Amino acid sequence: MIRVVVADDHAVVRQGLTGLLDSAEGLTVVGVAADGREAVDLVREHRPDVVLMDLQMPGLDGVEATRAILAEDLGAEVLVLTSFSDKARIHAAIDAGAVGYLLKDAEPADLIAGVRAVARGESPLDPRAARALISARSAGDGTDREVELSPRETEVLRLVVEGLLNKQIAQRLGITERTVKAHLTSIFQRTGVADRTQAALWAQRHGL
Repeated sequence: MIRVVVADDHAVVRQGLTGLLDSAEGLTVVGVAADGREAVDLVREHRPDVVLMDLQMPGLDGVEATRAILAEDLGAEVLVLTSFSDKARIHAAIDAGAVGYLLKDAEPADLIAGVRAVARGESPLDPRAARALISARSAGDGTDREVELSPRETEVLRLVVEGLLNKQIAQRLGITERTVKAHLTSIFQRTGVADRTQAALWAQRHGL
């Protein structure tokens, strides 16, 4: 059973998400938060597998809540659920350690699949938002910039191309699986791809 905490400041949204997730096989909502601070407290109390996190909330927002949850290493992964217009906060949430993001107009089946993907150790990214974020990041002077991965991101991507799983990559590089996931999320964001297969193809096209 995948245990989920839902964090959103709109009661109707919270109720809708709770009903949707509780009706899906293998998912259960163990806590519902109206703001970021409450979300952190619920994660401490219930130790869920996944936190479905809105970013625009009063008090402690979703970005800071994500950072707090991951800093305490509470065993939960954060999946951001936000609006298409919230690009700056999506960037910040990924930098804070969120493993993926979906848009609030996603189909219910895609949302359920996204939660399950996070629980499997994957990083679901809405392709529409990914393209927009990459374009925004590369369009500062009106021209495309080359994608620049860090040395560690390059190492991780090369091992993905070899077909290694997250646990194997972590062992090979002497880092944690959580760190591998964070690097993969950054790679997906920077290259504009949505999954490991696309990332491997991107790497091959660019001679990595």
